[in-house]
Amino acid sequence: MGGGRLLVFGLGYSGGAVARSARAAGFEVAVATRDPARAEARALTRAGIDPVAFAAAAGALATATHLLVTAPPDEGGDPVLAAHGAAIAAAPALVWIGYLSTTGVYGDRGGAWVDETAEPAPGQPRSRRRRAAEQAWERAAQGRGVPLDLIRLAGIYGPGRSALDELRSGRARRIVKPGHAFSRIHVADIAGLALAAMARPGGGVRVLHGADDLPAPQAEVIAEAARLLGVPPPPELPFDEVVRTMSPMARSFWDENRRVANAGTKAATGWTPRYPSYREGLAAILAEERAQGAAQQ
Repeated sequence: MGGGRLLVFGLGYSGGAVARSARAAGFEVAVATRDPARAEARALTRAGIDPVAFAAAAGALATATHLLVTAPPDEGGDPVLAAHGAAIAAAPALVWIGYLSTTGVYGDRGGAWVDETAEPAPGQPRSRRRRAAEQAWERAAQGRGVPLDLIRLAGIYGPGRSALDELRSGRARRIVKPGHAFSRIHVADIAGLALAAMARPGGGVRVLHGADDLPAPQAEVIAEAARLLGVPPPPELPFDEVVRTMSPMARSFWDENRRVANAGTKAATGWTPRYPSYREGLAAILAEERAQGAAQQ
């Protein structure tokens, strides 16, 4: 692929993964962050990626061909458009915009499937903010005449952020709520989807789903992680018995139940997840950890 200049707004878990994959694919990559001196930014520099100060990103926008926004909205709206809307509207080389959103904009569907044509119906305040940010980016992209991909992500996991880590830390609980399932995506597959979308852009506003092929109950994922680690799984806990101990944030995830389809995304971009379910994803994380441990010995 390569040959383009990608600017990523936000140096989070997903943004860093996309930046590294794009650099490996031949892009010139810059990442706009509020703290270019942080350790993660220094690591990107060693990988040939340029960290730039968020407030000074207008210069990078002037040469960017591709723009990926990972920064979440706040109470005041989308921070990237608030700070750089005029520069984005004027960016002369821009040919694609991607916005990492959430499947939370669909709200509760009682366990039903949602595909890329489903109408958003956000039920949580943070999901309503996300939908408002999506709409703001739709207006910005249409005003600039650039294709926009709204990449709605399911629950993100990967190295350092998986059921394996929950078990090792003693935080894992195997909660059983009949009929409830979560959709997920490995962070490497987010990067793969972003690159596939850039390679095959749409003609206007397009909705893509960053989700694997197998929505699954939380308890099954914890049990599989325990099997891989060779430890007994935590006891099953009925949801009704533990819900009172959950934080409001944790409860909000369990209050919604939907399964996220990805066939339209695959057809539009040619993308297929490297890790089609949590089983392959967890096994790959563990294999990578063990390989790194062996290399350090």
